[in-house]
Amino acid sequence: MSERSRVRAARHAAERKGVSSAIQRTARQSPYKMRLVIDQIRGKDVNEALGLLKFSKKHAAKQIAKVLNSAVANAEFKSREGSEPVDVDTLYISHAIVNEGPALRRFMPAAQGRATPIRKRTSHVEIFLDAREEKKVSASRPARTAESSAPKASKSSRSKS
Repeated sequence: MSERSRVRAARHAAERKGVSSAIQRTARQSPYKMRLVIDQIRGKDVNEALGLLKFSKKHAAKQIAKVLNSAVANAEFKSREGSEPVDVDTLYISHAIVNEGPALRRFMPAAQGRATPIRKRTSHVEIFLDAREEKKVSASRPARTAESSAPKASKSSRSKS
């Protein structure tokens, strides 16, 4: 099975599981520059990620924000179609990667009649969203008391008998 088939099969399995996704192919920016931005939002809530992207100075942030908005819209559409309600506030970025797309090959004139190649790189952006468990679960955890936060005695400090 080829690499492309495996990726496609994993994507289809994730979509059946309830994960929403969006993919942008051949974005006209180098993957290195796009990865700097996507690393900042990976694992964050959707609203927090959109806030970071909105105020980022990087050009790649605009491209990634479009893909993220598309993934959110896909999640909403999927929930309406399947009649399973989804709260956008519980969505988070479960998987976000930037792969290298096909490079546009251009040539620039150089000295003595030569031509030097220029590679204008492109990127493929993939963003997968998933719903977090209810936020009440983390709030129901009991607060730490003074005696539970005190350090326990180590084995070396105990007296040997």
